[in-house]
Amino acid sequence: MAQKGDQLDQETFSCSICLDLLKDPVAIPCGHSYCMSCIKKHWNEEDKRKIYSCPQCRQTFAPRPVLVKNTMLTALVEQLKKTGLQAAPADHCYAGPEDVACDVCTGRKLKALKSCLVCLASYCEEHLQPHFESATFKKHKLVDPSEKLQENICSRHNEVMKMFCCTDQQSICYLCSVEEHKSHDTVSAAAERTERQRELEVSRQNIQQRIQDREKDVKLLQQKMKAVNRSADKAVKGSEKIFTELICLIRKRSSDVKQQIRSQQETEVSRVKELQEKLEQEITELKRKDAELKQLSHTEDHNQFLHNYPSLSQLSASTDSSSINIRPLSYFEDVTAAVSELRVKLQDVLREKWTNISLTVTEALLSEAEPKTRAEFLKYSCEITLDPNTAYTYLLLSEGNRKATYMSQQQSSRHPDRFTNWSQVLSRESLTGRCYWEVEWRGGGVRVAVAYKNISRAGNSNECGFGFNDKSWMLDCNTNSYKFWFNNIRTPVSGPGSSRVGVYLDHRAGILSFYSVSETMTLLHRVQKTFTQPLYAGLRPYYYGVTAELCKLK
Repeated sequence: MAQKGDQLDQETFSCSICLDLLKDPVAIPCGHSYCMSCIKKHWNEEDKRKIYSCPQCRQTFAPRPVLVKNTMLTALVEQLKKTGLQAAPADHCYAGPEDVACDVCTGRKLKALKSCLVCLASYCEEHLQPHFESATFKKHKLVDPSEKLQENICSRHNEVMKMFCCTDQQSICYLCSVEEHKSHDTVSAAAERTERQRELEVSRQNIQQRIQDREKDVKLLQQKMKAVNRSADKAVKGSEKIFTELICLIRKRSSDVKQQIRSQQETEVSRVKELQEKLEQEITELKRKDAELKQLSHTEDHNQFLHNYPSLSQLSASTDSSSINIRPLSYFEDVTAAVSELRVKLQDVLREKWTNISLTVTEALLSEAEPKTRAEFLKYSCEITLDPNTAYTYLLLSEGNRKATYMSQQQSSRHPDRFTNWSQVLSRESLTGRCYWEVEWRGGGVRVAVAYKNISRAGNSNECGFGFNDKSWMLDCNTNSYKFWFNNIRTPVSGPGSSRVGVYLDHRAGILSFYSVSETMTLLHRVQKTFTQPLYAGLRPYYYGVTAELCKLK
């Protein structure tokens, strides 16, 4: 207990600037006390503004207060020194296994208060004082205690690494920059830190924007879940009312409809909850990443910053939220309308229309209305780029990997993901939910396709070619005609010729549509299919010189 009281006394009579016992103590107008030399030095730095502040409470004074030695505090401090209360630090002042120890202390070492990046040593409060009092140490860089100071020393030249090699992406010393890194692009570590700090801030802004976007998506999901529940409840009540007016023959169908609606409701609500949980998990992860980057941004040690930044700056893939779409109170109304017909036609309607009712319940949430105008399609436009690793070796990718040109000379080396014998390329991005993109082509013709990622790549068999297997769907676009291919079956397609083709995909509803794009949107071919995997956009130029480009729509 006495030791605890001693420590309190020592802290009470310490200067908050130098952290030592008060020397020539003075009290300023706000009531706080400092060493006379410490507060003078602090105010000398504020002389230009002619406004003087208290380092603790930040209260300002003008004009500069006159400092008078506080005789009572002086006497108390002297008495404190005589009692020897500051001679024995409390146990918590000594360095433990998890602490950074003072490099100067002998015997039992005290905790380090700061580390010096110039001295490459850590100091306790007492041994740190020369850095505050001597002009020799004025330009030394003090940081929070660190055990990794030796990592700042070049193992080859035993010099402090104050440079950064942009070519090799590593910290180096000055001698390294004029020897083995002589021809490399080198800058000071401080300059590189400044540049990376800018990148860090951009990353944080991106993270914060994604957090906001995901939070908006969560709100949309919550609204959708409420709308689904309201619509389902309304449909159940409506169908029950109608069925209670019918005879016992209809009651079984009433129960069946109710069960189907509830089943679809449960499935959809479960899907929405799952997506909501994923988004909330992403938000939590993004906030954690943001906190890590924020903490890294405050790291004063340039080398530690540069060492940790690459691993912290990478972001995980974003959750796809393109399927979020709110359609309040309109999910199951068609079910109620279909049931109403039964009231009139009784047994014949039950026999003839039952399939219609069942399909209406099933498709109420899956098959939302397909867009009609180009403006409506553009609401679902997505950024798609071509994957260079999948491109046939004679295809030249350009325009930010959005354009493919069939060349007469080989453009790239082999890659395990590359099509080896077909002039094809797949998109880098997978396509799920509702997506729309457009392809513009020049030359003899192009094949516009979608395919599963596991389509075969090596060889010249039909298993690799778009449209010639059950893993891809392809529209063959020629100057004067169209043909659709799936599983090596050709379907003639009629429609106006155009050098631009639009592709609309509703993955969950199993709809794939191709459109001729000019002043109007003309449907060329529609596929209704249950897609079992994410799809990827594909292009296959016909001949040498033909180009096909994924258009920028935003």
